[in-house]
This record gives sequence, structure tokens and C-alpha cells, in this order.
Amino acid sequence: MPAKLAENAFKLFARRGIDKITLDQVAAAAGVTKGSLYWHFKNKDEVVKAAAAHYYHAYHRRMHDVVATISDPMKRLQRALRLSVRICLLDAENRVFTMDIWTLAVHDVEICRSWRQFYDSVREFYIGLVRAAAHAGQLQADNPERAVNLMLEVIEGIKLRAMFEPQICSPAEENEIVSSLMEILGCGKRAVKAV
Repeated sequence: MPAKLAENAFKLFARRGIDKITLDQVAAAAGVTKGSLYWHFKNKDEVVKAAAAHYYHAYHRRMHDVVATISDPMKRLQRALRLSVRICLLDAENRVFTMDIWTLAVHDVEICRSWRQFYDSVREFYIGLVRAAAHAGQLQADNPERAVNLMLEVIEGIKLRAMFEPQICSPAEENEIVSSLMEILGCGKRAVKAV
């Protein structure tokens, strides 16, 4: 039941923003009473943290699924990066949710800690992918950590810019974004095919 509540809360928060959603709406979306919701969560703060945990787990599950059957290191990196662009940039609801989480993280130590753990796990995942592709001779990465940090910073910068220029995160821009991020990772200027 808590997982269903967290998932429904995430969906509502992503669509409308955390501030605009009440616990009554979360309970209704999950098909439970408000009392049932309070059985699992003391307050909205706990629901928000559960929704964030849901987002983190869903991201990792989707990422694992998309690379699980691919053995070529460069194709794994490209596929993972394309999925990240789709989840983090092209999906406007995920952008809204993560921006709300960032805002809350400024003043909430627990949310800041959870975001940092998530971000660190994503960073380590990408460092592993870049190292594997470099080891296979498929890209030039003198400092995989620095390249991945820059790539992730660019993603977050695009996310911020999309608040006032949403067209930069349109599906039409996907290949250009992926290609630019691959270049940051040491792949040189190359066309990146849709996968």
C-alpha cells in the first residue's frame, strides 16, 4: 500500500506541482481514504519523500532494463544517455517534479540527502559506462569522472533553462541533445542515431 500511495503521489506532484496537491487528492488517486493514507504516512512531508524515493527507484529500474540486454559498451552508453534525456528533459512532468524536489532540498536536509544519494548513484553508473567504452577503445575519456560530472551538469542546466524555454526539450531536439552530451563524454562530434 505505501508503494501505491507513493506512486500516485508522484504522478500528481509531477502533473501539478507538490504545493498544489493535497493529501486528500493523493488518497483519492490511490483509491484509499485519507485515514488509510495517514496509517502509512504522518504528513505530506513523508508523502513527498516517498514520492521522491519512487522516482529514484523507477529511474534506476528503467535504466537497468534499457541496458540489460546490450553488451556493446558504446551502445549501452548511448542507450542509457538517450533514456536519461527522455526521462529528465523531454518528460515535462519529471522535470517539474525534480525541480520541486530541488527547491525543497534547499531547506530540507533529508530531501537534499536523498537527492544527493540518487545523483551520486547516477553519476557512478555513468562513470562505469564511460570507463567500459573507453576500455573498449570506443571513446577517448582522459578523466571519466570529470566528463560525467560535466555531462550531468549540462543536463541539469538544460532542465533549468527549459523552465522559460520549453521548446529546447522537445522530441525534435532529442538527437541534438544526445549528440552534444556524447561529445562531452569524449565521443567526438558524431551523429547519434535514434535507438
